[in-house]
Amino acid sequence: MSASGLRGRGGAGFPTGRKWASIRAGGAEVGDRYVVANGAEGEPGSFKDRELMVRNAYQVVEGLAVAAFAMDAAGAYLAVKESFTLQIETLSRAMRELSDADLLGEVPISLVAGPDEYLFGEETGLLEVVEGEDPLPRLFPPYLYGLFTTSPQFGWSAGVDARADVPGGEGPDVGSNPTLVNNVETLANVPLILTRGVEWYRSFGTERSPGVALATVVGDVVRPGVGEVELGTPLVEVLEEVGGGLPDDRSVQAVLSGVANPVLTGDLIGTPVAYEEMREAGSGLGALGFIVYDDTADMVAVAHAVSRFLWIESCGQCPACKFGTGEVTAYLERILTGKGTEHDVELIGARLDTVTDANRCFLGREEQIVIRSLLRAFPGQFVAYLEGTAGPWEPVPIPKIDDLVAGEVLLDRRHARKQPDWTFAEGP
Repeated sequence: MSASGLRGRGGAGFPTGRKWASIRAGGAEVGDRYVVANGAEGEPGSFKDRELMVRNAYQVVEGLAVAAFAMDAAGAYLAVKESFTLQIETLSRAMRELSDADLLGEVPISLVAGPDEYLFGEETGLLEVVEGEDPLPRLFPPYLYGLFTTSPQFGWSAGVDARADVPGGEGPDVGSNPTLVNNVETLANVPLILTRGVEWYRSFGTERSPGVALATVVGDVVRPGVGEVELGTPLVEVLEEVGGGLPDDRSVQAVLSGVANPVLTGDLIGTPVAYEEMREAGSGLGALGFIVYDDTADMVAVAHAVSRFLWIESCGQCPACKFGTGEVTAYLERILTGKGTEHDVELIGARLDTVTDANRCFLGREEQIVIRSLLRAFPGQFVAYLEGTAGPWEPVPIPKIDDLVAGEVLLDRRHARKQPDWTFAEGP
């Protein structure tokens, strides 16, 4: 894995071989090892994991089994959202058939279905769900404190003691149990690299970002979809090949790679889709979930939609995050409704400075990154609202995808009724 240069496809792009090695480090004294495949896709603009789990569930399960063998794991888990019914069906069938054919090795693999919350996809929130808790991020990453450990890394719950029915969990002290968490697409690459070789894998992509990856393209494009692209392909070509490009009379104003990276403005869509090049352009590759906004889009309304999504999905364990995302959302709404002043913009800046105070996860940082980037990239649109020359405001739906079929995106309309305590207001 190290020689191949494979990097995580969940968003961070961390070298897979280095991550695997960090889990193996430390010897038996740090406890058992576990492996978790993250299929809890919830990043706005992304549908590639769900497409993969339906089209090639066997490759995902095989990659998980290989990783569990490599970690000498006590147990392995494949975690998806309970709303992913088709994916659960295909993965369950693949696990059953591979097990019946004695192709999964000796490490037990379990399928875990969890809630629809955004933080279920955060790797420590994912571990909480595997243990039967709510997806509330922990203090420390999985390579330090993993599954079924009594060390103090938990959220609202007090944690779990070692249980007899947990593989490797006998006795009162199970250590820190380093746990490998990989995105399902990352794991799906593993069997191909092992069977076809490092040189084959590195024949695709760039020197620093080798291989191919699955990209989702949605928004103001002709044909939203999911497709495989070679890393290093210019973004404009990805938008054309996967999303059909834009209508002839429209141009790209902005592209968001999920809601965790700075906005990429339309003049930069020639940037290669690779980790370093996207970062050097001032954005990030993320999970290759590209949300495209054309030249008619209201980027102030987009900022409000992103901020509201993160505010609603913040778990509340870190007061600065919950309070800060809520305040930024409120100030953006004041601006959009014609009540805003320059002081509101200053207050947004102040809240963005503190939204990450004592944060357990990356959500507050996402707010900071995306909203600041939109303020800096589109100051004229914010000024137009402050001067009363813009509008009227129409809310922009965040592309939280329920399904993507034949070029048609079905959005999770229910999310508009979701409240900051993760309940839902009444409505259609």
